[in-house]
Amino acid sequence: MKYSYFDHEADIGIEATGKTQEAAFENAACAMFAIMTHPSLILPEHRVNVDFEEPDAELALVEWLNRLLAQARLAGLVLGSFQLRRDGDHYSGEGWGMPWKKGAERGTEVKGATLTQLKVEQDGKRWRVRCVVDV
Repeated sequence: MKYSYFDHEADIGIEATGKTQEAAFENAACAMFAIMTHPSLILPEHRVNVDFEEPDAELALVEWLNRLLAQARLAGLVLGSFQLRRDGDHYSGEGWGMPWKKGAERGTEVKGATLTQLKVEQDGKRWRVRCVVDV
């Protein structure tokens, strides 16, 4: 599995892996949005763009997740697939999804990614990222 959850009092911890840092970030985004609805229900009808500079990899994870969440909210979308590119400290990515539909299954609303238990590390040939999201 490319992502999982861990217990954290009233919030939810997400942990994701990938062959690259970017892939691990993409999988963390999947984990975050999967808290709100099942990813298989989301059609890639609309795209949001995210672009930012961040020299710290851990802060970049939180920035990526929170920018996706903000763009999705502004557009009234739920996102289900993601692509991220990194060039040094510059991150550029997209999220694809669809509008929330009346009667669509809604899970727990995620308010944002936090700095709690934040970690970005390379573990052998894989990257592992984790943080707690506020619900």
